[in-house]
Amino acid sequence: MNSRLFNHIPIKNLSGVGPALEQKLHKLGLNTIQDLLLHFPFRYENRALTSKIADVKVGQHISIEGEIVQKQIIAGRRKMLVCTLSDGTGLANLRFMYFNVGIQNSLRQGEWVRAYGEIKQGKRGVEIIHPQYQLIRHQASLQTDDGQLTPVYPTTEGMTQTVLRKLITQALLLLKRNQPEEILPTNLMQAMPDIVTALSTIHQPPVDIDPALIDSGEHPAQKRLIFEELLAYQLSMQLTKNYNQDQQAYPLIASQKLISPFLAQLPFSLTDAQKRVTEEIEQDLKYPVPMMRLVQGDVGSGKTMVAAMAALMAIENGKQVVLMAPTEILAEQHYLNFKKWFEPLNITLDWVSGRLQGKAKQAQFDAITRGEITMIIGTHAIFYDKAQFADLALVIIDEQHRFGVNQRLSLWQKGVKNERCPHQLIMTATPIPRTLAMTIYADLAISIIDELPPGRTPITTVVIANTRRLEIIERVKQACKHGSQVYWVCTLVEESETLDAQAAENLAQELQAYLAPINVGLIHGRMKPAEKQQIMQSFKDNQIQLLVATTVIEVGVDVSNASLMIIENAERLGLSQLHQLRGRVGRGSAVSHCVLLYQAPLSKTAQSRLQVMRDSNDGFVIAQKDMEIRGIGEILGTKQIGTADFKVVDLVRDQHLIGQIQRVSHYLLDHHPQSARQLVDCWLPDREKYINA
Repeated sequence: MNSRLFNHIPIKNLSGVGPALEQKLHKLGLNTIQDLLLHFPFRYENRALTSKIADVKVGQHISIEGEIVQKQIIAGRRKMLVCTLSDGTGLANLRFMYFNVGIQNSLRQGEWVRAYGEIKQGKRGVEIIHPQYQLIRHQASLQTDDGQLTPVYPTTEGMTQTVLRKLITQALLLLKRNQPEEILPTNLMQAMPDIVTALSTIHQPPVDIDPALIDSGEHPAQKRLIFEELLAYQLSMQLTKNYNQDQQAYPLIASQKLISPFLAQLPFSLTDAQKRVTEEIEQDLKYPVPMMRLVQGDVGSGKTMVAAMAALMAIENGKQVVLMAPTEILAEQHYLNFKKWFEPLNITLDWVSGRLQGKAKQAQFDAITRGEITMIIGTHAIFYDKAQFADLALVIIDEQHRFGVNQRLSLWQKGVKNERCPHQLIMTATPIPRTLAMTIYADLAISIIDELPPGRTPITTVVIANTRRLEIIERVKQACKHGSQVYWVCTLVEESETLDAQAAENLAQELQAYLAPINVGLIHGRMKPAEKQQIMQSFKDNQIQLLVATTVIEVGVDVSNASLMIIENAERLGLSQLHQLRGRVGRGSAVSHCVLLYQAPLSKTAQSRLQVMRDSNDGFVIAQKDMEIRGIGEILGTKQIGTADFKVVDLVRDQHLIGQIQRVSHYLLDHHPQSARQLVDCWLPDREKYINA
């Protein structure tokens, strides 16, 4: 790595960083000065903007001033401090869910306060939750910051914005004193600002900067960093691909000795799309170079069947196969499906479950090591250090976006033996628009299953306000009486397994009271795997007619008799997650319905999302709309290191650069390979170890 951003200097060398603060910085992934310099603001605050309370709008980030006319502690699951401000034009509440004695004592009735934050609509009028505030003299306005934009950074519990800003100021001073060399060749720099100017502008915008320019990502400093980061990502993918093509793998020739009897026992035929993708995989596997192929397919398109065909190609050649899923529920469902398909062919397979412990687990690992188990299914726990393979030739990863590129590459390397790498097949039910796939999955060949199996009935989606809840409960009762089964998905604003579990338990009790004698079941993330499996089995066996669930059922649950899904607070979920959840129904021949319950008032974004869900069942259309509305992070699920965890790039906004970036990446690799590697190591230091560093 070029030392221009001081990746070799630990963050603890900065003034004021003791062991406790160092640990908090590490939680944010900030280990070096370089990490700190590339830790960018996610927004800016213009605290000079002050509004009368009567004129504020929900969603604004703005300052208000007023007198505290009421102060109260509200009891509940968590105590809250609420102070009501009046400026003569209206009232606004400052709400603190976390507060100490100092805060409580400083905010006294009669004091004047200037508070900054996002205006939200609360039960008692407009409010700011956890505002940044300062006491001011009676009706005397606080000194403004002359219009300067204040950066707001991603942070962690116990670390304030002030601390982060002071540390970044130290890092910038170090950068300016040393004036590091540029990595990019001069002919690529064109009219771009140098790296020191670009970073200084992003972290400490000058007073005269145009806020509109920086909000749109059009400021030259941002464009310089966007170009560099996108280029680094593209280079990392190209280097990974090049590295992969230099490796050796076992060529796997499909003999049909297992595939033919497997297809003969199926009660259906493969779709044309499944046949096409299977042929693409077969072509990859016959070469002594590791296959790296992504299969995209909408919910219910039959990706698992394609994975089974690929597995049989490896097993026909006397090799082992691993299938990895993101959750135990999905892993177990894969195990049950493959067991039903493969045991008649005398293929030995097993499920590596977290519930197996001690000697039983060791015995299982020993059998895998000896090659007695041909197909292994489980979560990423499969790749614990204890798990060694006799002759692993194919790794299948389901729901790739749940893992992240670095994790995927490390798993792939785990399978390397005798200088032979396993082939890798990656599956996702989260479609990615083509231009973005060219960046996100540039190291992979891509196949698309663009056809649903015959007999799948379209799902009718309706959007209904929560005020009509009793009507929906009556509809559920009628569906269950007529033999259908129903999901009711419970969601919360904040993702928390504990809170989700409590909310789901309360909902299950409420519905059981309304719907007796209909049998209501409950499943959530805090249950033990054995409990989850028992509940799911009861639901599959129709012993449970209504299953109340958290989003733990987003993937992996297949109950053909379930034809109605209710999604509570649907406005809180992204389109891709809503589409995944909806895909749990409509898996049989019955006409299926999805009810999206929402809590008014709806934001414009939420209205747009729910309208898309009502209008379309096409995952690719939904993914495109999701990207336009919420950005690429929503499409890929939770952001993960090495997936699309961009620091300054917005792939939706910046996708027009992809063609240029691809050309420049090839130029750099051909003419400036050292610069290419330095750029990757600057922006993606964890990736370098996977590309022959």
